[in-house]
Amino acid sequence: MNEQLDITTARVVRGDESYRSPQGPIYAPGINAQTAGARVLFLGMVTLPPGERTKAHIHEHHESAFYLLSGEEVELCSGPRLEHRSVARAGDYLFIPAGVAHVAVNRSTSVPAVFIGARNEPTASESLAMRPELDGCVG
Repeated sequence: MNEQLDITTARVVRGDESYRSPQGPIYAPGINAQTAGARVLFLGMVTLPPGERTKAHIHEHHESAFYLLSGEEVELCSGPRLEHRSVARAGDYLFIPAGVAHVAVNRSTSVPAVFIGARNEPTASESLAMRPELDGCVG
């Protein structure tokens, strides 16, 4: 945690610079350890550009939740071989338990998928494990 942040008062946070995550999407952190001194929470925007997908991965120690703010169809593939398929549309929520392999695919060719995301891990260096052996399971 950044020791210079005052964690004894509530405040407005302007967020942090966007970055491309190792799994693929663009993260725009809002609340996390660096911006707000959060101890157990990450909250921010996540953008999956048109036609892109995440790389297969798991979050070893934390749960993730997303609200699809805008976009068309996002396919969520999960399970040991990414065999479970769900389609999310704007207004839907997505939940990813800790330790579950998953890939998200923005099936739109012209519209980015924009999510509000939260996880019970406050840092950018989340408990991420890439699963490249599963990348071929999703087209």
